[in-house]
Amino acid sequence: MSDPKLTKRQREILKFISQFIEKNKFPPTRSDLKNHFGFRSPNAAEAHLRALEKKSVIRIEPGVSRGITLLPLAAGELPTRPGSAVPLVGRVAAGSPILAQENIEDEYRVDPALFAQRPDYLLRVEGMSMQDAGILDGDLLAVHRTPEARNGQIVVARLDDEVTVKRFLRRGHRVQLLPENIDYQPIEVDLRRQELIIEGLGVGVVRPHLDH
Repeated sequence: MSDPKLTKRQREILKFISQFIEKNKFPPTRSDLKNHFGFRSPNAAEAHLRALEKKSVIRIEPGVSRGITLLPLAAGELPTRPGSAVPLVGRVAAGSPILAQENIEDEYRVDPALFAQRPDYLLRVEGMSMQDAGILDGDLLAVHRTPEARNGQIVVARLDDEVTVKRFLRRGHRVQLLPENIDYQPIEVDLRRQELIIEGLGVGVVRPHLDH
C-alpha cells in the first residue's frame, strides 16, 4: 500500500502542478518544475514526480513531456479554497435515497476544481476495503452522481439496499465489485437475478483529519 501522506516539498510541488493546470489548461514539463523550484536539472524534477506517482496522487504517461495527470487522491492533499457547499452523507439507511435528509450529516465546502469531476456529495467511508486505492476508514469520498460506470472506475453502488464503495468490473451480465485490500473478497453480482444500482463515481478523497 502506498503512503498517501506527502512531505512539505511534495505538497508544494503538487500545488504548483494543480495551479499550473488550472491557469494554462495543460500540465507543466520537467523544465517548468526545474525553473520554478530551482532544481539543478530536470532529473531532480523527475525524481519528485516519481515520488508523487508512488503515493498515488499523480499519474505519469511515459514518453510524454506534459503527461502528468492529477489523480483523485490529490484533492485531499491540496489546500481547500472557498467553494460550493455539498452534502456530507453518513451511513445510508436501507432503502432510502443517498441524498435523503436522514442520511445527510452536514454540508462541506469544497473547491470543485480540485476534483476530476464536479462532486455532488461527499460520502463518509466506513472500513478499509479500499485502502490500497488510498481510500481509508473515515475519509470523505467525493462522488459525482451518474448511473453509468466503466470498467476500472471506483463506484458507489447499491446492492440489496446496501451501499458500498468498490472498483467496477463488468463482463456481460456478471459484475464484480472489487475491493482494494487482499483481506476482502470481491462481491459477485448476476444482473439477471439481482438489481445493481450505480449511485455515482468516486472522483476524489478528502481526509478531514489531515492538517494542511
